Amino acid sequence: MDQGREWPLLAWAPGPGVRMVSSAVLGGGIGERAWVVNAQVPPGYRRLDPVAHLRELASGAGLEGVGVGLMTAASVADRRHAVDDGAQAVVTAGIGVRGWAAAPGAGHSGLRPPGTINIIVSLPVPLTDAALVNAVATATEAKTQALVELGADASGTPTDAVCVAAPSPTGDDAEAFAGPRSLWGARLARAVHRATRAACAGALASEGAGRVG
Repeated sequence: MDQGREWPLLAWAPGPGVRMVSSAVLGGGIGERAWVVNAQVPPGYRRLDPVAHLRELASGAGLEGVGVGLMTAASVADRRHAVDDGAQAVVTAGIGVRGWAAAPGAGHSGLRPPGTINIIVSLPVPLTDAALVNAVATATEAKTQALVELGADASGTPTDAVCVAAPSPTGDDAEAFAGPRSLWGARLARAVHRATRAACAGALASEGAGRVG
């Protein structure tokens, strides 16, 4: 609960035997993770303990063990889901503050307020560490492609986050590549592109409606 009301939470708990790579504030990096939460927080969120807050929210949802926690001020009810031959993507999008990655300026250190395009991807095949990192790059490229096609004049928002999940390898069965022209990277890219385009189109429509009158 924040600002006198409860805020929605998306939760996915694939259970043990899943490795994830993420840029999330909670559970980021590479390792086995049991769940993912994408928590909607109010505009102007100013708590200085987002990791503790996300752990509280996960515990309240009955999630145990180590997981990944993302935050957004966008409506998680407006999430978009896309599937491409086994690759799945769920995207929530808040793009009120957006721009190009290589814009001039000093940048900022420390905690940034949540806005964000949050991308969560699930693949049915194991990936090497390098392929997991490659998958994050591919998802980011697909996100930017969707934004450019929509005329958003941006490569993303300052607080975008990504999480890619895949089964833990059991031997030498891990895919070594996840670039956009690899088998699973291409599927991942198409799923992320479709989900991001749908989510961001809705966000742009809402933004335009808010300026009317």
